[in-house]
Amino acid sequence: MRLLFLAVLRRHTGNAVTAQRVRDHLEAAGHVCILKDAFDFESPSEISNFIKAENLEAAVALHLYRGGRLLQGNGIPFGIIFGGTDLNEDVNQGDKNNVMGKVLEEARFAVAFTESMKETAQRQWVDPVFTREVKAKVKRTPGVRLIREMAQEDLHAVMKNCFALVNSSVSEGMSAAILEAMDLEVPVLARNIPGNSAVVKHEVTGLLFSDPQEFVQLAKRLVSDPALEKTIIANGREYVRKYHSWQEERQTYRQLVRTLERSPED
Repeated sequence: MRLLFLAVLRRHTGNAVTAQRVRDHLEAAGHVCILKDAFDFESPSEISNFIKAENLEAAVALHLYRGGRLLQGNGIPFGIIFGGTDLNEDVNQGDKNNVMGKVLEEARFAVAFTESMKETAQRQWVDPVFTREVKAKVKRTPGVRLIREMAQEDLHAVMKNCFALVNSSVSEGMSAAILEAMDLEVPVLARNIPGNSAVVKHEVTGLLFSDPQEFVQLAKRLVSDPALEKTIIANGREYVRKYHSWQEERQTYRQLVRTLERSPED
């Protein structure tokens, strides 16, 4: 494959050394890797012309902002290697942050050299690489559809026509989706994590699973056991109306806000 590798190539800098090392890896794998200084190009259109002239098939950019922004919209797949200043400095500038987020949405992959860099990127942007992986797997899986965001009324209408709601989160505070499902009389299958188990009591208000195998087992059980389904629906509805009443929640917030109107001594 003929690859374009964009990096900031100031002599004797860390990025230049890294770029040379990565290029060696790519060429050792049999690719033709054309290493270019990102500062040699002023716009994506210049990059586009270069790509066509050199008959390039894909690209890699070292530095999310300086290199990555030049690859947007050029019609070839590309990946990103975080440089350091992109995550440590550019991320704090609004315009650059927005640009970098859009670059990541288009990138096929992103490489972070340390866990700290990875965590910084994850805090700043939704993981677009993971999103694409999910979409690709959904397309290959019969019976599974990925639906975009929708208005709450439409979502509730869809939920009412579902056999069950599945929550597979690895971390939750209090899942509104679980409470809504209970209120709509839809059985709940949820991953057994603290946030979910605080709401879902296994085999009482829902079913809790710890791994994919247990999820399949419990889902099959729910399908084949109408009595269990009926019990879970009734208990879930009772639980959410007893402990998560929106009327009581509204009244509680009203009372709390009133305390802000009084002096501490009152």
